[in-house]
Amino acid sequence: MGTSVGFFGRQRSVHEILGGGIVADVMLWRRRDITVGILLGTLAAWVVFERSGYTLLSFASNVLLLLISVLFVWAKAATILNRPPPPIPAMHLSEEAINEVAVFVHSLSDMALSTFHRIALGKDLKLFYRVAICLLLISIIGSLTDFLTLGYTSLVIILTIPALYEKYEDCIDRYVQWAYTELLMYERVYAKYFSKAKNWILEKKKLL
Repeated sequence: MGTSVGFFGRQRSVHEILGGGIVADVMLWRRRDITVGILLGTLAAWVVFERSGYTLLSFASNVLLLLISVLFVWAKAATILNRPPPPIPAMHLSEEAINEVAVFVHSLSDMALSTFHRIALGKDLKLFYRVAICLLLISIIGSLTDFLTLGYTSLVIILTIPALYEKYEDCIDRYVQWAYTELLMYERVYAKYFSKAKNWILEKKKLL
């Protein structure tokens, strides 16, 4: 998608809103191999943990123990038999990837701290209600499922909803705009009848 005007006058693309870097590419399936790898890896981990009863710490320890044991024996045997050592590539994270993740985490943390500060000082009542409702929903969902399933479901949502929205952005914006217009209409009707009811109550009090 380009940078055409979106819902509520938004002029930035979904990719730009998500940071425009590696994280945004993964979330929007522009690096399909990485996104598919993350989904398949987390699905495999979820199945293993759910079926075997392993905890994350015990599973990671056993896998690492098996891996280093195999590599150690392989390297020793290669030295004795004059064979090449295990073909282990140089493993490192690029500075670009680390910076992208750092910027993304920093922006989320800064937004969360700013929101907490505004709520703690009582500056935004609507924001308080929105956050309270979100936390209540999280509490309800958390009571219905375990942390592992919730984490996997959240990851699937993060890696699918933005991509689907980017693909069907115009259609979704049109329906959201229609729903918002309808909501405003009902709000005006409610305000009108509420005002009438309030005036009627005040008149009754005056007669008393």
